[in-house]
Amino acid sequence: MLLLAIDTSTSAIAVALHDGRRVLAERSTIDARHHTEHVAPSITAVLDDAGHSAADVTAVAVGVGPGPFTGLRVGMVTATVFGHARGIPVHGVCSLDALAHEAVATGAVQGEFVVATDARRKEVYWARYAAEAADGAPRARRLTDPAVDYPATVAEQLDGAPVVGRGAVLYPELLGPQAGPLDVSAAHLAAVALQALGEGAALPVEPLYLRRPDAAPSHPRKPVTQAAPHGRA
Repeated sequence: MLLLAIDTSTSAIAVALHDGRRVLAERSTIDARHHTEHVAPSITAVLDDAGHSAADVTAVAVGVGPGPFTGLRVGMVTATVFGHARGIPVHGVCSLDALAHEAVATGAVQGEFVVATDARRKEVYWARYAAEAADGAPRARRLTDPAVDYPATVAEQLDGAPVVGRGAVLYPELLGPQAGPLDVSAAHLAAVALQALGEGAALPVEPLYLRRPDAAPSHPRKPVTQAAPHGRA
């Protein structure tokens, strides 16, 4: 197996190549506004670093959010097009799960913790997790569904749990102190995907937008006027 992992749900444009046992190459660029400009060059760089070509890739894993609409869409479209062009499967992974996995795998957290990322509009995307070990391997078990809320609302539910992700840096008075990684690592997203696939889980590529996109029509469309019957004005 040669798994290409992509995530653009946070400020990081993250790409990695995993052979099922280890990470062969990884790139991460922090740029919250220009995901489109970085994702394709990052894929090329990762393949070059690992000494492989696009033709060698056998599967794709992509972060499905939650994340801001535009940035998240870049990664998902790129992954879907890559998979379609190569005729290989594309698997969707909750991006918060990747952050949680890295926090547990690196020993940054123990017990229960929260992952919170920037949702803009002074809100955060978040979910609660528990650090566990399955067959000797670290695992982050999600305890709640991903949600979008104001930091103060999340703070009311922390109960002393540490917070992983950039949300704790943006709102330190409510969610700090921060623990573990700030943004998604594609290497850890690949690890989550491989773990789930090994257990026979389905990983649909369905975006977790959680709310409507920022862009909206400036005014409603006018109704189409029906043509008058023939012979009548």
